[in-house]
Amino acid sequence: MKLGYFTMPLHPKDRDYGTTLREDRAAILLAEELGFVEAYIGEHVTDICETITSCLIFIASLASATSRIRLGSATVNLPNAHPAAVAAQVAMVDTMLDGRFIFGISQGGLLSDAEMFGNLDNDRVEMFVEAIDHIIALWTGEPPYKRAGKYWTLGTERTLLRDIGQGVMVKPLQKPHPPIVVTVTAPFSKGVVSAASRGWDPISANFLQPNWVASHFPMYRQGCDSVGRKVEPANWRVAKSIFVADDEATAKRYAKSAGGPYGHYFNNLHRKLVSSKRAELFKHDRTLPDDAVTLDYILDTLVIAGTVDSVVDQLLAFREKTGAFGTLLYAGHDWADPALARRSMELMATRVLPAVNKALGE
Repeated sequence: MKLGYFTMPLHPKDRDYGTTLREDRAAILLAEELGFVEAYIGEHVTDICETITSCLIFIASLASATSRIRLGSATVNLPNAHPAAVAAQVAMVDTMLDGRFIFGISQGGLLSDAEMFGNLDNDRVEMFVEAIDHIIALWTGEPPYKRAGKYWTLGTERTLLRDIGQGVMVKPLQKPHPPIVVTVTAPFSKGVVSAASRGWDPISANFLQPNWVASHFPMYRQGCDSVGRKVEPANWRVAKSIFVADDEATAKRYAKSAGGPYGHYFNNLHRKLVSSKRAELFKHDRTLPDDAVTLDYILDTLVIAGTVDSVVDQLLAFREKTGAFGTLLYAGHDWADPALARRSMELMATRVLPAVNKALGE
């Protein structure tokens, strides 16, 4: 099992914006230092708590400060941007990273973003599919491109001056394009089947119960089998909210209390999912009444926290439920106490992961 990092950072809304951006950046740099193999960064435009408004800009800021870790978008929300702009920006970022970029994509889950960009009432899955088809065509095709869809029309046929480069788009360093991953936020997701059939890989969200996470790999297998693609558990990434401390009392206070950064994260997310009628994602059983999905229930069932030995045991139990996967993505949260947050990542990388792999015989 490899170790990665995943963050859709939710900071208290009264924190200084510049401070939280520097903190989010420091977490990625620490992940590089500790040997995390990859890190994914989310984005939203209309959320004062989740304030990375462009994951591509944020990743570009890390290009010269990192050399080994692969960096990924988690995700570029395709209905909210023009496909040509995304294609060009990803090509540039991939080149700036010397081919270390992973292209995470989705239709976007924040409804206020959808409203702001005018697609709240559209079929955003349909927009997502059209957008990625355009993007891949721009990377693999030649000018003047000339593509027409329901939502976007692309091309440079009327203005192409090929000999001087006008009307010609840059392409990513990785050929034919960077690896593509999709975040999976629903049980038994049919989207995983479609993604796997196109050669893409899944990231299971950190706010799903273990039994729902376990439902993703059979769907991935189904998609791979449909096109004769080899099924590789190593290509499956699973995000998880984890906190490792030197003592149990600190772990409980920091990661299991309503007033801690993990409590803030899940309280915020719970409000959003309830308002969009998706509260069942937190339930281990769909028949559980909505009013039983309290913050205490969520923290108790979705957060792994404790000392090194305790976290190792909890992760082994989690993997027993989900089945084998390739990369565990440590979910980033607000650094309410920077020393404790750093210590948790250090213990995760230097003690927890080696112990887990030893126990698994990996």
